Amino acid sequence: DERDAVQKKTFTKWVNAHLARASCRVGDLYADLRDGYVLTRLLEVLSGEQLPKPTRGRMRIHSLENVDKALQFLKEQRVHLENVGSHDIVDGNHRLTLGLIWTIILRFQIQVIKIKTEDNRETRSAKDALLLWCQMKTAGYPEVNIQNFTTSWRDGLAFNALIHKHRPDLIDFHKLTKSNATYNLQQAFNTAEQQLGLSKLLDPEDVNMEDPDEKSIITYVVSFYHYFSKMKALAVEGKRIGKVLDQAMEIEAIIERYEALAAELLAWVQHTVTIISNQKFANSLTGVQQQLQAFTAFCTLEKPVKFQEKGNLEVLLFTIQSKLRATNRKLYVPSEGKSISDINKAWSCLEKAEHEREVSLRNELIRQEKLELLAQRFDHKAAMRETWLNENQRLVSQDNFGYDLPAVEAAMKKHEAIEADISSYQERIQVVVELALEMESEGYYDTKRISAQKDNILRQWGLLTELVRARRARLEQNLALQKIFQEMVYMIDWMEEMQVLLVSKDLGKHLLEVEDLLQKHGLLEADISAQTERVQALNATALKFSELEGYQPCDPQIICNRVNHVQTCLEELGEMAAKRRKELEDSRQLWAFFQEMEEAEAWIREKEQILAAKTCGRDLSSVLTLTTKHKSMLGELGSRRALLHQTMKRGEQILAKKRFSPGGIQEKIREVRLRWKKLEEVTGLHQQRLQEALNFFQFSAETDDLVAWLQDTYRIVSSDDFGHDDYSTQALLRKHRAVVEEVEKHRAAVVALRKQLALLAPEHRQGVDVQIRVVEVEQLYGEVAEVAVLRQQWLQDALAVYRMFSEVHACEVWVDEKEQWLERMEVPEELDEVEVVQHRFESLDQEMNSVMGRILDVNQVVQQLVEGGHPSSEEVRACQDHLNSRYRRGEGALSSVLKIQNYLLECAEMKAQVREKRKAIEATQSGGGDLGGVLALQRRLSTMEAALVVLEPRLVELQREGEALAADHPGRAMEVLLPFEEISEEWEALKRALQGCEDSLSVAGRLQQFIQDLDNFLGWLVKTQAAVANEEVPGSLAEAERLLNQHAALKEEINGYEEDYTKIQAASDLLVLEEAEVPYLSLQQWLQKLDAGWGKLLQSWEARREVLVQAHVFHLFLRDVKQCEASLYNQESTLAHAELPDTVEAVTNAIKKHRDFSTSMELGLHKVQLALQAGESLQRQGNLYSARVAEAMDSLRTNRVSASLQQGLSTPAPSSGPLHPAQRPRSPLPALLQPGQVLSHGRGCPELPVPRCRRVPGAHGPAAAPQTMETQVEEWCKEVGELQAQAAALPPEAPGAEAVGERQSAVGTRIVRLIEPLKERRRILLAAKEVHQVSHELEDEVLWVQDRLPLATQQDLGTNLQSVQQLIKKNQNLRREIQVHRPRVEEVLERAAAVASIKSPEAEGVRRLLERLGGAWGELQEQAERRQQALDAAFQLEQYYFDVAEVESWLGEQELLLMSEEKGKLVEERKGKLEQQYWLYQLGREVGELEHWIAEKEVVAGSPELGQDYEHVTLLQEKFLEFASETGSVGQERISAVNQMVDELIDYGHADAATIAEWKDGVNEAWADLLELMETRAQLLAASHELHKFFSDCKELLGQIEEKRRRLPELAPKDAPRASAGALQRALSAFEHDVEVLVGQIRQLQEGAAQLRTVYAGDNAEAIASREQEVLSAWKELLGACEECRLHVASAADRVRFAGTVRDLVSWMDGVLCQIGAGEKPRDVSSVEVLMNFHQGLKSEMEARSKSIAACLELGKTLILAKTLAEKLLAKKKELAEKWDKHWEWLQQMLEVHQFAQEAVVADAWLTAQEPLLKSQELGSSVDEVEQLIRRHEAFRKAAAAWEERFSSLRRLTTVRDPRLGWGAAPRGHRQPGTPYGESEITGNTKLWGILNYGEPQITGKPK
Repeated sequence: DERDAVQKKTFTKWVNAHLARASCRVGDLYADLRDGYVLTRLLEVLSGEQLPKPTRGRMRIHSLENVDKALQFLKEQRVHLENVGSHDIVDGNHRLTLGLIWTIILRFQIQVIKIKTEDNRETRSAKDALLLWCQMKTAGYPEVNIQNFTTSWRDGLAFNALIHKHRPDLIDFHKLTKSNATYNLQQAFNTAEQQLGLSKLLDPEDVNMEDPDEKSIITYVVSFYHYFSKMKALAVEGKRIGKVLDQAMEIEAIIERYEALAAELLAWVQHTVTIISNQKFANSLTGVQQQLQAFTAFCTLEKPVKFQEKGNLEVLLFTIQSKLRATNRKLYVPSEGKSISDINKAWSCLEKAEHEREVSLRNELIRQEKLELLAQRFDHKAAMRETWLNENQRLVSQDNFGYDLPAVEAAMKKHEAIEADISSYQERIQVVVELALEMESEGYYDTKRISAQKDNILRQWGLLTELVRARRARLEQNLALQKIFQEMVYMIDWMEEMQVLLVSKDLGKHLLEVEDLLQKHGLLEADISAQTERVQALNATALKFSELEGYQPCDPQIICNRVNHVQTCLEELGEMAAKRRKELEDSRQLWAFFQEMEEAEAWIREKEQILAAKTCGRDLSSVLTLTTKHKSMLGELGSRRALLHQTMKRGEQILAKKRFSPGGIQEKIREVRLRWKKLEEVTGLHQQRLQEALNFFQFSAETDDLVAWLQDTYRIVSSDDFGHDDYSTQALLRKHRAVVEEVEKHRAAVVALRKQLALLAPEHRQGVDVQIRVVEVEQLYGEVAEVAVLRQQWLQDALAVYRMFSEVHACEVWVDEKEQWLERMEVPEELDEVEVVQHRFESLDQEMNSVMGRILDVNQVVQQLVEGGHPSSEEVRACQDHLNSRYRRGEGALSSVLKIQNYLLECAEMKAQVREKRKAIEATQSGGGDLGGVLALQRRLSTMEAALVVLEPRLVELQREGEALAADHPGRAMEVLLPFEEISEEWEALKRALQGCEDSLSVAGRLQQFIQDLDNFLGWLVKTQAAVANEEVPGSLAEAERLLNQHAALKEEINGYEEDYTKIQAASDLLVLEEAEVPYLSLQQWLQKLDAGWGKLLQSWEARREVLVQAHVFHLFLRDVKQCEASLYNQESTLAHAELPDTVEAVTNAIKKHRDFSTSMELGLHKVQLALQAGESLQRQGNLYSARVAEAMDSLRTNRVSASLQQGLSTPAPSSGPLHPAQRPRSPLPALLQPGQVLSHGRGCPELPVPRCRRVPGAHGPAAAPQTMETQVEEWCKEVGELQAQAAALPPEAPGAEAVGERQSAVGTRIVRLIEPLKERRRILLAAKEVHQVSHELEDEVLWVQDRLPLATQQDLGTNLQSVQQLIKKNQNLRREIQVHRPRVEEVLERAAAVASIKSPEAEGVRRLLERLGGAWGELQEQAERRQQALDAAFQLEQYYFDVAEVESWLGEQELLLMSEEKGKLVEERKGKLEQQYWLYQLGREVGELEHWIAEKEVVAGSPELGQDYEHVTLLQEKFLEFASETGSVGQERISAVNQMVDELIDYGHADAATIAEWKDGVNEAWADLLELMETRAQLLAASHELHKFFSDCKELLGQIEEKRRRLPELAPKDAPRASAGALQRALSAFEHDVEVLVGQIRQLQEGAAQLRTVYAGDNAEAIASREQEVLSAWKELLGACEECRLHVASAADRVRFAGTVRDLVSWMDGVLCQIGAGEKPRDVSSVEVLMNFHQGLKSEMEARSKSIAACLELGKTLILAKTLAEKLLAKKKELAEKWDKHWEWLQQMLEVHQFAQEAVVADAWLTAQEPLLKSQELGSSVDEVEQLIRRHEAFRKAAAAWEERFSSLRRLTTVRDPRLGWGAAPRGHRQPGTPYGESEITGNTKLWGILNYGEPQITGKPK
């Protein structure tokens, strides 16, 4: 086709271009490459290596051998040939021949191309490298966009751009147009052929076509690449000659210049040192600045010139010495005083003086600038501080503290704020002082003013601190006293409340009430004790204020009065509390006993009722429940027993104390004991009945449970519900499987029913219902098991359908979601977000593929269901059709939207990239002030241009895509086209910026380019002259060709550098015209030397070329001679070994071969003749090797004569006679009939090169023999058929007809017998072929692996980056080759494994080879991977070394630039300045970033947002605290770092120290402002937090108050029972306790509001007051509601209490009335005293009850009840009082009577005992007896005197008289108690007493 024709033409031209060096040419590429000779020559030319000598001959086998040699060489060069064999080339296969040439081009022309990208990495492939090279060279050319090697070259502009890039003088590119493609191509091709010497491989029509051939264009472009690469290399070497030639021409002129310059320089140095040694400076900033400017002008203008002169002197002297030394001349010695050492000494003195002058000036300037800045800062800060101090002094001089605690607290808060502000301001005052001191220490000229202002500020500061301290002391005294007064008020209010509680007489009517009262009382006592200490402390503290001296916050008398009042109230409260506790303790003990007994009795009654009402249960659960309850009741019974005993003991203790009436207690104990005994008996009976009923219900319950479970299971397994979706059906199936498992588990339970039935009691076991129940259970179980199996199958069918439906739904949902997502999606603005969206689009493609796979699965499931005959086949098919149609619609919509979104994303990404590059270009325009900057900008612009070349095709593609999308979607055309318009605008702006930057750099780069080109050309010129001057003589043809090729390459290089030479000349002329900074004389000298070197180079090259051409022609002649001699020798050897044939076939073959031999002989003789003619021509031309040519010609002539004689002797004579019968051709049939004969012999044939096969037979081997034999048998069968036809055609009467028939039958029989053995042999041979084929393939694979294993195991990792990259490419090719070869190896291993499994001797070898191949293959893969890892590591290391070398090279270039002859020793100074400038820029960047950071933080710190509510402001405060913490730490670190850098630079003596100090001050002030702003922000947030917290507390309190309002207990009706009244009281009490908690909160709220009102003013104060008033109003309403509710509850409770009290009092009075006089009559005094004590106790009880009665009566009056209860109570009270009085009077009388009788008896007994003593007449017989009697009588008298009082009282007792009854009469109705003595006895005794008293007895008395 057309592509093959273009390739053939291009490749033919390319081959001829390279074969021209070997004096060879091809006409037809397909035909001329068939013999292999041209191919071998081509490879020798390309590789520069000597290939094996090609075999002479025109036979096919010769061609195959030559082509094999060439292909083997390519394989040795690691060239992979895909399906190309020698026979393909020999046969002239067009495509494979073109493929071979293309492979050779790739290997020797394209593979060597290596282009480094921007990141110094090589491209992945040579083709990509070539494309990148083309793009780089054509970057910036309009309408040239090389993206491929096909359509990008059609217009011819790319070829012209490549030529114009390297040789702009050959083509005027701007005149070319894209539309005239043919002219462009023709001009480029002709220019390349005529001007550059490049073969014209292509024609315009080959490129200007619809689809140009890529390989042809690559082949042609490669020639451009190699030519321009060589041209660049040659241009570099010619630029290094001028430096060598210039040294000998300027020595004398330089010496004279040196003398004059040295004298002038020394005079100037001496004068300058005298001037700058003066150290006197002006005493002002302006004067110092002027002196510094003068000194700077000297350093920058005058000194550099002199320093350059000094450097020039040193360079001149060094140049003189170097040139003299190079020319072996005597060194130059300067005159005395003008040597370099003298100049250096003088210059050192100058530099020392200059340095001292500069340091002094800099220090003085910095000092003056610092002092001026300090003065400005001091004035500013001092004015601010004075104003602030005056305002604060006025503020703290006021003492308006207020007269209550809130006002004083508000004043204290305000004062604390003032103090905080003042204390924080101390640092600022200190800053002012430090500034003043620093200026004084530095000697500022206006020090007096500064000191006066500083002293004034310090004086005002001291005054302010004293005022603040005094005001705070006064405030603290007022605040402390007001707090004490407030606490006193609280105490007094509290004590009044406590007194009201303690005055109450309510001691409780039951235990709960008493306990509650005691608990409350305990709390009251605890409060009292706690408050006592508090009151004492308050009093002591308050009294201290009355003793103060000086300032007194209050009158001392007021303080003492308040203290006395509080102490009095506290003492009264303590007494009342003690009294009430004693009353409550007694009441609690009694009511606790009664309550416990009543609870025990109620519990017993309850349990009796429960046991009486309980049955034995109707089912198992009820029986079990009853049993459980009974057990719990037994446990409860045991615990109650112990409690009851304890309660009874306490009752007995109460009885023993005798404080209350014992009747009720004893009766209660006895009644509870009887009930308890009865309860224990009932409990035992109930437990026995429960145990009897448990067993029967257990069996019934188990049977019922099993039946219920089976019925439920039957309903489940027979359910028609098969689910409504996949999940439900799966759940049903799982449940059904669980049900089946449960059915199997219950099988044992069904079987166990019979056993349980046997264990039942006889009355239950023999019941008919029970037997029938068991049978029904067994039948039901069988039905459930059968139905479960059927349902499982139905569920599985339904599951398949629902799964298909769920997949369909999921796919539809996915399509809908993606459509909605694409419709809602917006194109992001940021590049990172664009990349995220692109990633989501990529994942969308994967999801679409996944969904498509799911749809295919659905279709497969549908097909299976339909084929299986599912009942819902129609529905399933309809669902499938719906899904497929929905997906097709959704896919179309998705793809449409996806295209638009992808386009918009690409537009956004393109726009961001173009904008970034435009910004980068605009940023580069600010740099480039020096040479290094120009170079850096040039590199950056070249990189930017390459990037733009890459972006431009994308832009065009985006435009096309946008237009297509706009056409497809008219509704969204504006949305699609608008982004591209924006990109176009950005693109044009980018181009304009790039063009402007290029124009600005072109002038600056032209001079650098000229210097660099000149240097490179001189270097190349020197190197090339050395290479041309080489005198190496070739010793062989290959060496001659190599040297000649090298010399030709040098010529090409010289031709390539000719353009550079012309450019240098033109550039020098341009520089002269432009008056560039290059000395004209020096330039002319360099150019003259350059011209001389160039001419000498051309002459040397021509001379060397002549020598090499003669040597090459001589070696060609020797090669031809040797070939002719070898051919003659082979012919002689063939003739010498020829033998006569002995068969007809052998004779025929021999004749044919001899004719071929004769032809080759003739050709050989022709070549010999040509060789001799060539030798004669060399001799005539006078070749350098003429003698050796003559020797070779003589030897060749001798060999030719002998060969001609041999040929004449061996030529056979032609025979005209008939052939011998043995030579006639015979039919193959007789040979077949005689097997075993050998049909061919090879002994008589000459040896011919025949290809031999290894192991596997070829087409002529044994494997092909069966096929040949089968063909022969088929032919014989045809012949036998013909023979049969001929035999049948013979007439029967013909002679020999029978013999012919028999012979024909025998032949047919033998042929038939041959068929089966032939088939068997074919099978055996095929098997053997397979074995040998596998063995051959195994060996081939083993060899293949062994060939590549050394590549994978070699240890060479490269010595540089290029070698490492080459090794990586080789290893990657090896791994790729292994990967490609893997299927082949696996196939061979599989086949070998199959063969090795056969048990046969032949398979043993296959097994060994299989193991060997497997091990080698695994090792090869492992080694390749290891080598790849090692190479990757080596690449990283070499890349690092390469980068380091690049950096060092760049640094070296910069050093060379700085160390040029014009700069001299200014390098060090410039280096120091550059370092200073670098650090200044670094500091400036840090300061700028820090200021920007501080500005950002100030925006946050200065935010006016203070929160909308409490939560918001809390969140803001937390965030701000985090912000402040982070900002403080980070900012302090950065400020410290900047300050440290500034200090280091100032200490180092930086030239811009003043600027740096200003930066430092500015940053520190900004940081201080930020800290102050942050502090202010924190205070504002804290204040806002307090305000919103107050509002939040108000809201919360309102909510609590409202909640308490809702919780108010409901009012009870008037006739509420006692229990409900008590419950209401308890609820109200609990509610009031909860409300009391709010009191503290309300109080805190009021205090907080008072404080906030003093801080805030305006709207905030009004809001605070309104919120406070709202809360207080709600609080008052709540208190009012509580009071109202409390009154209602109290009224209801009073009514109930009044009724109960009346009832209790009446009952008590009845009891007391019954007790009075109900006992037995007293028998003696003791019994009377007991009765009186009891009666007196009743009196005490009555008196105690009198208050209760009075209170009850008062309560009745207040309640306005019916008077019946009150009158009844009064009547009963009166009756009780009268009866008590009467009984008490009677008891008194009875006591007197019994007392008199008792005393009378005692007195009578005493009198009786003393009467014998008195009546005794014994007077004693001695003094002692008389004295004893006297003593006895004295004792009697004393006893009588003592008894006299008792007798008197006895007389008083007897005088009791009742006026109504008369004297001594007993009251009516009472019997006088009997006395042991009568009246006579008493009278007698009385008389006795009267005798003793020497008087008459008198009986008098008064009625009592």
